[in-house]
Amino acid sequence: MFDIPQLTVIFTAMLPISELRGAIPLALGVYKMSVPQAYLFAVLGNIIPVIFLLWFLEPVSKFLMKRSTIFNKFFTWLFERTRRKHKKAIQKWGPVALILFVAIPLPITGGWTGSVAAFVFGIPFKKALPLIFLGILIAGVIVTLASLGVIKFF
Repeated sequence: MFDIPQLTVIFTAMLPISELRGAIPLALGVYKMSVPQAYLFAVLGNIIPVIFLLWFLEPVSKFLMKRSTIFNKFFTWLFERTRRKHKKAIQKWGPVALILFVAIPLPITGGWTGSVAAFVFGIPFKKALPLIFLGILIAGVIVTLASLGVIKFF
């Protein structure tokens, strides 16, 4: 079904640090995949962990909060601090904020952190998944164009 280069690109895109920023250049530069193949396998790999993160972050955090005062304090602090610091931006930009956060291919942005942000801000799975997926699609285009030298950042 998949060969080793395709699986390598998918797994690279699944990783929280590399995501599309690592997978697309790998596919194009090392494995010499076509642009549509590189984009498809990288996007596929990037969306897989997002689905699981969106499904499991809330139940796992609730489980930990009920069973540990340390986790309860940590998650309470995290939610309150994050919501307080970013409340205005979220209110101003709404769903676009999540799309842009995922779409702009910078360090610590992407599908993984977008999933965590959706969880922290209480965005339900059915709303968060399409927003993050759209952000991944946009990021894939940006990273592909940058990998091809069409756009330059520096």
